[in-house]
Amino acid sequence: MRILISAVPSLLAALTATAAWAHAFLDHAEPRVGSTTATAPRELVLHYTQNLEPAFSSVEVSDANGARVDLGKPTISASTMRVGLKALPPGTYRVRWQVLSVDTHTTEGSFTFHVKQ
Repeated sequence: MRILISAVPSLLAALTATAAWAHAFLDHAEPRVGSTTATAPRELVLHYTQNLEPAFSSVEVSDANGARVDLGKPTISASTMRVGLKALPPGTYRVRWQVLSVDTHTTEGSFTFHVKQ
């Protein structure tokens, strides 16, 4: 009985770790998270760790004043989300994303990138 009781916390920890891996997390982005680019990108590309549900996944890119600089609804193919960008002058840009993975878990996040002056 003691062995069974002492095994329960380990089992719960293992199940929790497995569930955490079931979410779609941002793997990498182009331009890179926190990077400074010499030229303004024409497109933002986000790569996730799982396939996404296009109808329930979104991204917004805004400038330092909060004005949107993305070209609207992103295109999604499997685990990759793309959105066009307006002509970006030098400055700092914030990306805010929210995705629903095919296993029905949502994740969200934000990051910045900079266009060199």
